Formats: sequence, structure tokens, C-alpha cells
Amino acid sequence: MLATTRRATKPAGALGRWLTGAALFGVTAGLALLLARVTGSLPHVLSAYDEWQEHAYHHIPQFLRWVLGDTTEAQFYKSALGGLGLLAGGWIAHAGWRRGRRWAGFAVSGGSGLWPWVTAAALLGLLLSNLAWGWMIPATGAWQPTFVAFVSVPPMVVLTYGAGWRVAVTGAVLGAALTTPAALLLVNLVCVPLGQPAVLGSVTAMWVSALIAFPLCRRLPWLPRPVPPPAAERTVPRQGPAWVVRRVLADFTEAPFHGNEIASLGLLAGTVLTYLLNPLTPVYGSGLLPALLTAQVLTATLGVLVYRRQWARHGWYPTFVPVVSVAPAVLLTYGPTWPAMLSGAVLGALAAPPLAAFASRRIPLGVHPCAGNTFAMTVCTGVLVPLLDIVL
Repeated sequence: MLATTRRATKPAGALGRWLTGAALFGVTAGLALLLARVTGSLPHVLSAYDEWQEHAYHHIPQFLRWVLGDTTEAQFYKSALGGLGLLAGGWIAHAGWRRGRRWAGFAVSGGSGLWPWVTAAALLGLLLSNLAWGWMIPATGAWQPTFVAFVSVPPMVVLTYGAGWRVAVTGAVLGAALTTPAALLLVNLVCVPLGQPAVLGSVTAMWVSALIAFPLCRRLPWLPRPVPPPAAERTVPRQGPAWVVRRVLADFTEAPFHGNEIASLGLLAGTVLTYLLNPLTPVYGSGLLPALLTAQVLTATLGVLVYRRQWARHGWYPTFVPVVSVAPAVLLTYGPTWPAMLSGAVLGALAAPPLAAFASRRIPLGVHPCAGNTFAMTVCTGVLVPLLDIVL
């Protein structure tokens, strides 16, 4: 009787998870459609993206708003309100995690306790990048990848070497000096001339600069010894329908090293509010936010459901990778059509996480494993986006 009960509950649990995933996607698609329709009757309170970009480096308030918007570039949002929501949600989650509150959700910054220093290094690297390289935006009149330091070397250095201003400032300087110029070169001299998605240059710069920065860090006398990674959770959480929803949400903030559903809710709420205030502000003024959110929720949901056992086995799995690479790149390349959204989301969800996990395990000693995740973004985006040109 006991064995029969176990056999019966496993399919039921799987069915519940997949029904939850389908409901999550359906609700997102419905809300996205409503969002796209309702904005036509609302006044435009915020300036459009083109106007914002034009004044970003001429007025301090607009510059600070621009830098804050860079905190959401990894998700393709470019929303200052989304950035405020991300940081506020991250702080709330970190405070709750320190007090052992269950409502805090997934441990922010991987349970390292380093969220304040991770965020400080990322923000300082972002500010330095804009001060050092932002002149290229008014000079070229085009978007430039000044955001890359926020989601690459600076937080990686903190997670590797621990807390403290020496670590945070070192990571920030290395991000501005290595990651940002590498992204500028790759985007402007490779991606644009060849007609490739700009994200290809941005994510390639992240792992290439990490391979340079970490051997250099080992030679810097003021850096402490690397800190051990956080201990893995001994108990596997029940992966029911609620876990699926929470995990999908948390994947939206894995790129900025938050990985928490409260931070993701803040990010998404601020971004949607930006769209309501002017649909031509987020996502570079394209008006594609509803379609983008639909594609990202679909690819995150599929990744979490397909690789649920990997989450249980390892405690963490890079299902977030297609959310910030393949799915949005396909959408922006081929337009907001259902074939583009579905193909980019499905192929990204199936291919990107296992490749990222494989690459992270084989990253050179001493380099933060996140470099493997960005390597997978390069490979999957570089292969899948051109491949879909055959069928789309």
C-alpha cells in the first residue's frame, strides 16, 4: 500500500508543477496583453528613451537616473524605477535572511551574506564605467554597454574574496577597466558590423575579462585570501507549485547576483510602472516590454520544470541563463511574434542551463564560476539566434 501511494503521488506532483507552470505563463501572457492595450490611453509622464539618452550626460539628475537604469540592462529593461525596485527588494530580502525570516525567500547573493558588498562593488563599478566610458554614447548617438560591470567582475571579486572596501573598490576598478572597454570593442567592432545581437558582445566581455581579472587579483598584495563558498543546503525544499513560482521569479535577478523573488518583484514592479508612465521608455523605447516579459517567463518556467531534479541535486542550477540572453535576443532580432517568442524561449531553456553548468565546472582554478554562465550565454546566443533565421 505504501509503495502504491508513492507511485501515485509522484505523477500527481509532476502534474501539479506543470499545471502551475502553464498557469503562470498564461497569466503572464494575459497581463502582458492587457498591459499593451491599456497604455495607449494613458498620458506619457516619463520622457521617452531617445530623449532620456540625449540628455543623460548633460544633466546630473538624468545621469544618475541613467546609471540607475543600467542596473536593469542585464534583463534588457533599462528602467530606473526597476533599478530602485531591484535594490529595495534586495535590501528587504537580505534583512529578512539575516533575521532568519521564512518570508525572505531564496537566500540573496547565494547565502553568502555579502549582499551589501556585492551591491556596493557593482554600483561603484557601474558609476566608474559611466564616468570613464559614457562619453561614447553622445559621441556615437547609439547605445553602449556601460552596464556590464554591474553584473560581472565587481560582484564576482567580492564573492571570491569577501567583504571590505579594498575588495569592493578593486573589483569595481577592474570591472570599469577591463569588462566595459572589452564590451565596447566587441559590440562596436564585431556585433554591429556583422549584424549580431549586442548581447553577444556584452556577455563575451564578461567571461573574457574575468579570465584576465582573477589571475591579476592573485598578484594584488592588498587582497585577502579567497573565502570559502557558502555551505550547501542539507535539506532539499519541497518542490511543489509554490516553489516553481518562487524559483521562476528569483531567476529574474540571478544575473545581478541577487537570485531572490522579493528582489525580482521589485524589479518587475518598477519596470512595469515605467512602461505605464511611458511605454517608449523601457526596453530602449521599443515598446516590447509585454512580449519580452512573456518570453522570459516562459523560458524561466520551462528551465525550472525541466531541470527541477538538478536543482534538488545541486542546490542551485543556472536556469536563469536564457532569461537574460537567448530569449530576449531572439525577440529583439525577429520581432514580437509567437514563433520567435516560443522558439527562443524553448530552445534557450533546453540548451543554455546544462551548457552553463558544464562550463562553470570547468572554469580555470581561482576564477569565479559565473564566468562559465556568461560563456554559455555567448555560445547559445551565437548559435541559436542565427540558426533560427532559417525557420523564422
